[in-house]
Order: sequence, then C-alpha cells, then structure tokens
Amino acid sequence: MFTINLHNLNFFSFHGVHEEEKILGNNFVVHVSLCILSTESISSLEQTINYASVYKIIKQRMSIPTALLETLAQDLAQEIHVFDERIKSISITVEKKDPPIPNISGSVSVNYKKDY
Repeated sequence: MFTINLHNLNFFSFHGVHEEEKILGNNFVVHVSLCILSTESISSLEQTINYASVYKIIKQRMSIPTALLETLAQDLAQEIHVFDERIKSISITVEKKDPPIPNISGSVSVNYKKDY
C-alpha cells in the first residue's frame, strides 16, 4: 500500500457560519492523505494518483463557501474519491487559522477519514 500526502496547502476562502467570515474570509490549511493498493512496481504516473490533479480538485472546492468545515472535509473526500476510485482510504484535515472566537490565539481544525 502507498500513501500519497499533500501537506500544508494554503488557501484564502470564505468558509464559516458567521456573516463576517463570509465577507472577510480567512486563511485555511488543508492536509490530505490518500492510500492506494499496489501489487506491482510503480514506474508510471498512470499506476498511481496524480497529486497535481488532486490539488486542482481541492483548490476548486476551497473556492466554494461552506458553512461547516465538517461538510467541506466530507465533500473533498468524496470529490477526490470520484476522481480516482483506486483510493482505498482518505484522510482530510481542514484547519481554519485565526477563527472568530474571542481571545483565541491559534487555529481550529477538523479531520475526516473514510475507508472505501
């Protein structure tokens, strides 16, 4: 089994339940891990998952405002799996930098894992 990771993908998006988040936006970081089975030696891109294509899916989905990070993570997992059904499991973390919580210094995140 191979795990393909995309780490620290940075986006400026408008996700959140509060009106100010929908107007002002925020910084988000996405981490994705994809597991695929392979019984043969991989020597071509067609035998694996093209991470550039996966990034394109993530970038496109991050541009669609979504109220909940949980929904966003589930949607990302579904869209990536539809792209390539050889994926046996996927883990997505969506981190919101500087959430609109009084006196917080840090970030919040959700992690979603799905086995297929």
